[in-house]
Amino acid sequence: MTGSQSPIRNPQASTAVSHRAGGDRLPFARGSRLLKHADFQKVYEQGRRQFSANMTFFYLLQPDQPPFTAEVGFTVGRVMGPAVVRNRIRRRMRDAVRHHLPALDRELGSRQLSAEVVINPKKGALKAEMEKLRGEVAKGFQAIAAGTPGAADPADNQRPHKKRSSR
Repeated sequence: MTGSQSPIRNPQASTAVSHRAGGDRLPFARGSRLLKHADFQKVYEQGRRQFSANMTFFYLLQPDQPPFTAEVGFTVGRVMGPAVVRNRIRRRMRDAVRHHLPALDRELGSRQLSAEVVINPKKGALKAEMEKLRGEVAKGFQAIAAGTPGAADPADNQRPHKKRSSR
């Protein structure tokens, strides 16, 4: 096979299936992703939190800032395992979000709100059933859509300090 007939250079020559079984791939457009470090920091510092069994949602709702949609980002720390494991968790989370993002966008649009959401999966997200992850994302997004806009009280985002015992 010559270079011009290679499936890499000639997509029409490829016989590989580009979609999974079922072929109904839901979009997760670049415009729906939270990508900048400053945006993540703003959500962590000013936003609110919603907890579930396999993930924590950090979110910041803002009124009257079109487009009235959500931007979603993921943080999967090194504590979760090597890169292969972190990427697998991130793919699973992206798939769960992909199924429920349109509903969140509709709800935000009806309330004329925009949202920035950061999802921190827990270790259990790797082994959890996909239906369970999707259910948790759906519940988290419902809570976000019903939330109040604006920054959280700074005292709410402070982690309680452990009292040190003196020896």
